[in-house]
Amino acid sequence: MADMESFREAVTRWAAGGPGDPARELAARLSVRTAVLLEGLSDAAAVSALAARRGRNLAAEGVCVLPMGGAMSVGRFAHLLGPSGLGLRLTGLCDEAERDYYVRGLERAGAAQHGFFVCAADLEDELIRALGVRRVEDLVRAEGELRALQTFLRQPAQRNRTSQQQLRRFLGTKKGRKIHYGRVLVEALDPDRIPAPLDGLLTSL
Repeated sequence: MADMESFREAVTRWAAGGPGDPARELAARLSVRTAVLLEGLSDAAAVSALAARRGRNLAAEGVCVLPMGGAMSVGRFAHLLGPSGLGLRLTGLCDEAERDYYVRGLERAGAAQHGFFVCAADLEDELIRALGVRRVEDLVRAEGELRALQTFLRQPAQRNRTSQQQLRRFLGTKKGRKIHYGRVLVEALDPDRIPAPLDGLLTSL
């Protein structure tokens, strides 16, 4: 049975140089209308967690949450999925440092740029600021990683960083940790403290 995960995998293979017909067929069968282009899996985990909190089933709404494996891939995905390809509406999140990749990629694909939401540094930074350092530390403790955090903080390279910067770096030090905390941090947010880029993205869908 076809599902949105099958479509996501077909698009990823297509973007890597594979055939496009499977993605086209699945897009029609699943009535896909929107692709949410994200840099990586941690962003996808956060978007999916917020959608679940709000009682949204994005796949059933024809929305594909699509981690691209890096901002530099946005042009390729936009070309395949936007006006010159499947004709889907494109939206997504990006980091401030990668904004230019998105602008150029969307421009070349003839896709609208106003539907994309920019995080000040990255989504983890937005989430840490929304929760506060102490709350994030509590969550790390609850996840059984307090000792790992304390070991990390003793490293000389961390001495001149702010607590917020240290936590952001910590989330990226182990494979899978950013993905895990993408969900954990979103689930811990107060409803009125959702970071503006993430809230704007969900509201726009």
